Amino acid sequence: MSWKRKLIKNWKQGGSGALLTVALGLSLLLFDFSLGERLVDLSYDLPFRYRPVVLPQEVVLVYMDDDSHSLLRQPYSAPWDRGIHAALLERLTAEKARAASFDIVFSDPNPEHPEGDARFVQAIKANGHVILGADYLPVDSAAGGGMKFYPPLDAFRDVAAGWGLVQVLPDQDLIVRKHFHVSPNPDDNRYSSLAWELAKLAGAEFAKNDAERSRERWMNYYGSPGTVPGVSFHLALETNALCPAGFFSNKVVLIGANLKTYASGQRKDEFRTPYTKGYAFGPAVDVQATQVLNLLRKDWLTRPSTGLEIVLLAMAGAVLGFGLSLFRPLPAVGLALGGCLGVAFVAQWLFDRQRLWFPWMIIVAAQVPLALLWSVVFNSVQLFVQNRLYEQTLHMYLPSKLVRKFSGNKDLLKQGAHKQVLTLLFSDIADFTTLSEGMDPDELARLMNAYFQAAVGSCIHKTDGTVGKFLGDGIFAFWNAPDRQTDHALRACEAGLRLLAFNGQEIGGRKLRTRIGLHTGIVNVGNFGSADRVDYTALGENVNLASRLEGLNKFLGTGCLISGQTKAEIGDRLVTRSLGSFRLKGFESLVEAHELIGWPEQEPETRPWREVFAQALQNYQQRNLEFAELGFRQVLEMRPGDGPAQFYLDQIAQKGSLPLMEDVTSFTVFKEK
Repeated sequence: MSWKRKLIKNWKQGGSGALLTVALGLSLLLFDFSLGERLVDLSYDLPFRYRPVVLPQEVVLVYMDDDSHSLLRQPYSAPWDRGIHAALLERLTAEKARAASFDIVFSDPNPEHPEGDARFVQAIKANGHVILGADYLPVDSAAGGGMKFYPPLDAFRDVAAGWGLVQVLPDQDLIVRKHFHVSPNPDDNRYSSLAWELAKLAGAEFAKNDAERSRERWMNYYGSPGTVPGVSFHLALETNALCPAGFFSNKVVLIGANLKTYASGQRKDEFRTPYTKGYAFGPAVDVQATQVLNLLRKDWLTRPSTGLEIVLLAMAGAVLGFGLSLFRPLPAVGLALGGCLGVAFVAQWLFDRQRLWFPWMIIVAAQVPLALLWSVVFNSVQLFVQNRLYEQTLHMYLPSKLVRKFSGNKDLLKQGAHKQVLTLLFSDIADFTTLSEGMDPDELARLMNAYFQAAVGSCIHKTDGTVGKFLGDGIFAFWNAPDRQTDHALRACEAGLRLLAFNGQEIGGRKLRTRIGLHTGIVNVGNFGSADRVDYTALGENVNLASRLEGLNKFLGTGCLISGQTKAEIGDRLVTRSLGSFRLKGFESLVEAHELIGWPEQEPETRPWREVFAQALQNYQQRNLEFAELGFRQVLEMRPGDGPAQFYLDQIAQKGSLPLMEDVTSFTVFKEK
């Protein structure tokens, strides 16, 4: 079976699989399902693990770690002596650091070391490139609730180059994935982040545009915590082997905590990153440094809009759900695995080269498995049913005696075809659309079942014909295959006459009028399905010609038309009349058409009007339109309602209006089917 035919044949199950897969993907993306959130997070996290570590040199971290607490004799649960911070700033000033910031909130004076506060003010002022931290925290409900702003102490803030909020935006798993440069209070967006203010001070020109703060940016981590160069606070106070002279020259310096032991009840200032394993944490100042580096280097990650992601998942779901349903389980598994690898490769490439990420794990971990499951289940059930109903299916195509002959012949199931001369039949019910519109579906089903039973059982199978397929309200059948028949054209014409006989009878309580086209020619005939699905039929240009002849009945007002080739095969064994030549849609050569009138015993009673028609047609073909018109009118007097006679009278009326008789042709061109 060709891929085109397979797509058409399997559109229902493929469409169902596509709908299910698309619905799953969009549900996981748009609704707050824990699985969807986890897959979206993994789409962001996983590419970091397969990307080389980047070693940025623009930023240096100074950690207030356990060693510094111990060696500098500073408390865990109270503010440090700000004189120590001043000493660090004095070194940064001396080495001409590019900028400095404290991931610490100096919101209150230190009553135990007022001299340290004074020295810190002088150090900030002397440096001139210091950004301080501020906080915006929820207030205990007992105190009235809401949010409270904790700015730096006025004395510090007045001499600093700026200040910003130290908050970051962790997800539920405490991984910080998104930049956060706006106020936690959506009603008050005056305050920017510490990272934003530091990047602006360090030379990020776009950060001077306040509207840029609300732009969506995603964290581009360069490696696990510790990738950004860092040094313990106590080592940074003086030159040594680990922190030599000039260590901070032209560097952006961030100072913050990196503690492993905590006082009871103290809040941990730590977060996870895509690089941390299990429930390991890294210092918050590392996250701040990553944000600053992203802004300075302009290499933050981006994510497509929700609308674009919806389109992407919908397309992926449609392709997977429909595509995998076309394959048997084993190749479907291979294609599914290949698809997963392809999606992962594209996601990694976009991440590495374009700094773009999207929720690709929804495709890999949800849509692909569902599409594969649908394919395996559906095709397995379908195969089971097909094997059980194979012989019953043959009954739909072949008469009983041929079913007995071919039911054990496995060659009929093999793919492939051969060229052979067949006589082909196409039938169609006139005005079926109008008829079906006013009928109840159950009533319509009963009517069509009764019609097909009569047409196939009493007409096609009665003459040992093979049903190729049912085409809505029509039937495609042929003779001389799979069983060879020397008189196949005559058998087909007999079937046509039997079908015409039903035009005057009631079927299912209604009178149906059937139109038939018959043609004899070489076609490709054979099994165009698979090894377990019978679709024995014929293909080729001559099949289309038989179909066009059936459609020509509508214009000529006839019931059964046969081609010149079929007429040559049956000779005078049945009563026919020639209707002339026509150029049909899709065919360059003229097609000779004959009307199948009836059985041999009807020849005498039909001879008079047939002879008059033949003479009128001859005059028409010789362009003697005046005599042709008289002849066709005489036919209508002898046989009222004769369709071909009326057709040619209409043609004469049209051609008679032409300015030059040379434009009149002896055949009719049809541009419709």
